[in-house]
Amino acid sequence: MIARPWIVLAALALARIGFGYQFQSVASMGPDLIPLFHLSYAAFGQLIGAFMLLGVFVALPLGALGRRFGDRWILAGGLALMVLGAAIGAAGDGPTGIAAGRTVAGVGAVAMIVLQGKIIADFFAGRQFMLAIAVSVCSYPIGVGLAQIVLPPIAHAFGWRAGFLSCGVLVALALVLFLASYRAPAHTAAVPRKFAWPSARECLLLVVAGTIWTAYTGSYAGYTSYIPATLSLRGDGLAAIGLVMTIGTWGNVPATMYGGDLAARFGAFRVLVCGSLALTIGIVGTALAGFPLGWSVLVGVIGAIHPGVIMAVGTLSAKPENRAVGMGIFYSVYYLGGTLSPLACGWAADQYGGPAGGLLMAALFSALVVPLFLWHRALADHRTMLARP
Repeated sequence: MIARPWIVLAALALARIGFGYQFQSVASMGPDLIPLFHLSYAAFGQLIGAFMLLGVFVALPLGALGRRFGDRWILAGGLALMVLGAAIGAAGDGPTGIAAGRTVAGVGAVAMIVLQGKIIADFFAGRQFMLAIAVSVCSYPIGVGLAQIVLPPIAHAFGWRAGFLSCGVLVALALVLFLASYRAPAHTAAVPRKFAWPSARECLLLVVAGTIWTAYTGSYAGYTSYIPATLSLRGDGLAAIGLVMTIGTWGNVPATMYGGDLAARFGAFRVLVCGSLALTIGIVGTALAGFPLGWSVLVGVIGAIHPGVIMAVGTLSAKPENRAVGMGIFYSVYYLGGTLSPLACGWAADQYGGPAGGLLMAALFSALVVPLFLWHRALADHRTMLARP
């Protein structure tokens, strides 16, 4: 079926939207959850980080299971766990139940994240591959922005349990669409994928690249997590907060799509520096100054031109024959950082005496991207990496 690759891509994109929605759920309902359960900001950060808790332990095993049992069943099982996690969180009696649900859902999300790149590469090549990757990457911020628009009204109208239950809807639709459309392409179904452990140098490059991605995603997640509480304390209403979040998240879509083209024209490092500076300045401005709408443009548009560069560096850190295991290492680092960074933001918010402290910690994470990238570039063999503009 000629349309099959695009239907599979649609299922993966829908799953990524559901992933963003589910991850953002605690932050979007934070202004209600914090006083309801008398949470400190550190405890609030723990609830956010629970989604990433087990990723560091299961990224590599899930990649290996995908090779053993096939992408279809491992990725479908991951989506099913995300739906189950939403139900567990909704059925829980408070923070403990919410954390348990997010942990289960987070394990399922690992399967989807680790295998989606391979599945896209199996179905697409050349320019279509770059387009498909861009569509997948851009789907996450759509889910984050959607959560901020949809979840607060749902929670106010039907309670926080209904909000968490809604986290499984998009993922369930993605699961049905994926199972109905996915069949392993003929050119890959019969090819055995041999296990190969990366060299020590490749492992170091992958760890550094994973740390770069963690710094970027930690800064962005810190921004989206503490914007609702920060603006709510300043007296902004749901409409204003929703507009800021929409620009800060959905603005990523065109920025990320064009970031790769900008890197090709002006150099990967220049694009990375511009994006990192914009993200850092935008988050600091949001924390310390007024006019959050203007800062959200800086964060959501200019501050989102460089994630493609970071992902390309991560992919190229291992030789092609080692890339499957290499991406498991990359994502293991990412999940470890994704668990710790919300805790760091929560600690900073408590020390600062308000959620703006979480934003300042997020800005610090963004500021680390450039020196880490320079370290990676100094270690890498330029013949196998991005050009050194």
